[in-house]
Amino acid sequence: MANKKNGLLLVMLLIGIVARSQNPQGVVAATNIRNAKYPLILPDHRVVFSIRAPDARRVEIDLGKKYDLVKDAAGNWSATTDSIGEGFHYYTLFIDGVAVADPASESFYGMGRMASGIEIPFKGGDYYALKDVPHGEISIKHYYSAVTGSWRNLYIYTPPGYGQSSNQKYPVLYILHGGGEDERGWAMQGKADLILDNLIAEKKAKPMLVVMPDANMPVAGFGEQGLKAFEQEMESTIMPFVDKNYNTENTAKSRALAGLSMGGINTLYTGLYHTNLFSYLGVFSSGWIVPAQNELANAQYQFLASNGKKVNDDLRVLFVSDGDKDDIAYRNCKAMLAKFDLLKINYTYYEYPGGHTWPVWRNDLLHFAPLLFR
Repeated sequence: MANKKNGLLLVMLLIGIVARSQNPQGVVAATNIRNAKYPLILPDHRVVFSIRAPDARRVEIDLGKKYDLVKDAAGNWSATTDSIGEGFHYYTLFIDGVAVADPASESFYGMGRMASGIEIPFKGGDYYALKDVPHGEISIKHYYSAVTGSWRNLYIYTPPGYGQSSNQKYPVLYILHGGGEDERGWAMQGKADLILDNLIAEKKAKPMLVVMPDANMPVAGFGEQGLKAFEQEMESTIMPFVDKNYNTENTAKSRALAGLSMGGINTLYTGLYHTNLFSYLGVFSSGWIVPAQNELANAQYQFLASNGKKVNDDLRVLFVSDGDKDDIAYRNCKAMLAKFDLLKINYTYYEYPGGHTWPVWRNDLLHFAPLLFR
């Protein structure tokens, strides 16, 4: 009888294990709006979507790959994705072919429009977790631009303790978003404030201001007109505005410029030609776009050939980083670094596994900020 009982218990246990594996308990995404039960993230990072759209004929989710949702009798559409990489990702909901933001998720300005975003839990993401440490503040500031003839916004992070002493001056990191994003990128998707809060608390980074401007100019695209317009915006408007309204050290040795993707190209154009203004440059997942920007790239390489020693002497850090081979900027970046090697331009290269995504760029800031203002 005991053997039969033990056998029965074993069978029941196995049935329970199978049942749990077939119906794994997930967690709601941290990016869900209040009380939204979906998207639901499963332990293996597959994502369950469930959307009510009784009158729709077709519903899809694009999360790097498109998934067709299946409709039930109550008008709810659902699907489970493949396993999704850790960190932040944009995604799009398509209802009868129309791209919309998922009403169950927070929306972010990315891909040139408001898009849904999902945060996949990341075991290594402790560096941007909200912790019990002193916190800085992010403010939105309005300024008038003579370059664009319009009012514009920038976000600015002030570190813990800023303003407690009128005599204390701070260095400044100007950091730029990528294409299809704006000044909100580093503040919202990038979690720049939490990264700096934690680094400063651990004494791994100097207290600094972080200025997050809008690098989108009326002259669109990646051509020289757009790059030149932003260069003028930085030099004639943004930097004077920051130096006038904040306690800054206001020297090249106390300024850094960095950017991801499109912002990295802005950094190359504005930063390498103006080492009298910036002693630290960070180029994340970027590089001159070949062949579209060959003319701009060749002009800069010629400049570096004639001014390489001055650039090396002026720059304390030229930090170039990439994701892995899935990063769409990888080949352009490697081609640019080969030119830097020929021209004997000093730089530090860092590579982090991942594609052209925010998990890579957050990690870039984690490694770049401690190098500044030492």
